[in-house]
Amino acid sequence: MQKKTLLTGGATLLVIAYLIPVYWMVATSLKLPSDIFNSPPDIFPSPLSFQAYADTVASDPAVWQGLRSSLIITLPTLLLTLVIGAPAAYGLAKYKFRVTGAVLFLLLAAQMLPTISLALPLFAIFSQYGLVDTYAGLIIANVSVTLPFAVVLLRPYMAAIPGDLLEAARLDGCTAFGAFRRVGLPLVRPGLVMVATLTFVMTWGEFVFGLTLATSDDKQPITVVLNRFIASFGTQWTNLMAVSTIIAIPIIVIFIALQKHVVAGLTDGGLKD
Repeated sequence: MQKKTLLTGGATLLVIAYLIPVYWMVATSLKLPSDIFNSPPDIFPSPLSFQAYADTVASDPAVWQGLRSSLIITLPTLLLTLVIGAPAAYGLAKYKFRVTGAVLFLLLAAQMLPTISLALPLFAIFSQYGLVDTYAGLIIANVSVTLPFAVVLLRPYMAAIPGDLLEAARLDGCTAFGAFRRVGLPLVRPGLVMVATLTFVMTWGEFVFGLTLATSDDKQPITVVLNRFIASFGTQWTNLMAVSTIIAIPIIVIFIALQKHVVAGLTDGGLKD
């Protein structure tokens, strides 16, 4: 009982430590610019001011364009990651190839590379094919990061699909792909939801590719637009935090709505062989 209490208390402290920056971001966005550097700092904004939201979300077209660009980049990246990653993970799990070990090693190694080490080579390659400053180029760049991540996470789920069910589906007339689509995919739904959620978070918050590969304002995602509030003459803290709050809202909503699936997916994936 004491051990359970200690674990609960430690987990509670950890959650509070993670939530304090989130609260401070929202609270700062609701303060007047003159109250930002009060000493001692105001824990609760008083008076509440929505001027930062009026100046950015309501009045700044660059913010809306950035949100639009982020959505255009994120949704196709999410779709391509699932469409390519699920069959790839299934193939690596259910079919034995001599290169399976090497492929898995390369996928794991790809996740260890920092994004900036990929951005410059991709810029050089995309320059030759007219993909710089295009949504297609940004989508491909993001898929190059999310796809290895998805394959590695989904492979244990695919390996756990009972072979008898797949064989029965093939005896009923399904092709190998048909058995995967009709039998396999419904069984790994928690894993697909988890990967989709994490892929959305990774792409929605991506900054390096957006800064490197999008050279015009209308193609830059909201994370790059956010950087405009940090200037050499000073940082617009309230506006910066207001846009940061807007960026965080979709992620928070998705995690609240799908938290059971994400936690179950991570837990099941860690237990599957």
